[in-house]
Amino acid sequence: MSLIITLVRNLLGGIIAFFDLITRGFKLKRTAEAQQQVENDLESLTLYQFFACPFCIKTRRAMYKMNLPILKRNVSKGSPYREELMQGGGKVKTPCLRIDSAGETTWLYESSEIITYLQQRFN
Repeated sequence: MSLIITLVRNLLGGIIAFFDLITRGFKLKRTAEAQQQVENDLESLTLYQFFACPFCIKTRRAMYKMNLPILKRNVSKGSPYREELMQGGGKVKTPCLRIDSAGETTWLYESSEIITYLQQRFN
């Protein structure tokens, strides 16, 4: 039964991801200098995600619209990033934004909280 649920979840997630790609709209435009500064600031951020997770899709969509090319790490079974997320964040739950700042690492879960954080920091 678990295999069927996984297959259905991945199929639905794939469909959602497809529609996200064809309907996502336009990226925020910045000057080249401003975009370079944003990208420098993004080096301290990493998004841990599952490709077909609806909440990860929501987060990636917001990142796209804000023109935030954040490093993404897939945490599917067998991925080395899965253990990294478990060790650092304490659980394998996505999406999770890793924030490295002033020698400390914060693990921010929940798509809405991640999006709010990114909007406050980069808009």
